[in-house]
Amino acid sequence: MRRPYRVVVAKPGLDGHDRGAKVIARALRDSGFEVVYTGLHQTPEQVVAAVVQEDADAVGLSMLSGAHLALVPKVMDTLSAAGRGDVLVLVGGIIPDADIPRLTELGVAAVFTPGSPLPSIGAWLAEALDRREEALGV
Repeated sequence: MRRPYRVVVAKPGLDGHDRGAKVIARALRDSGFEVVYTGLHQTPEQVVAAVVQEDADAVGLSMLSGAHLALVPKVMDTLSAAGRGDVLVLVGGIIPDADIPRLTELGVAAVFTPGSPLPSIGAWLAEALDRREEALGV
């Protein structure tokens, strides 16, 4: 990892189960990332406000409620409207395989479903952010 990247981990929508989000936040922190966890029941606007305020490099959206096809596009549109379309967006949780192509079409960089090894998530994110910085000449 070229530097300690900042990641916002968010729970958009009404889903009240955040154990997985907390596990991911801790795993990313233990891998050297700076992690900000927004807590439960965030609106897309609140998620993006946290990304902007924290000057985050990436945002991880934890989705278990089945509302990913409604909430992820709102987060993506709000990021773009806020001038932060450069933020890498990851989605994790209970995502049907059939919905993953739609999420990637929206610009989601990666989808991690249950059983994804925690070290591989951090390694993938560090590599993706390193590649992005190299491409930008940062």
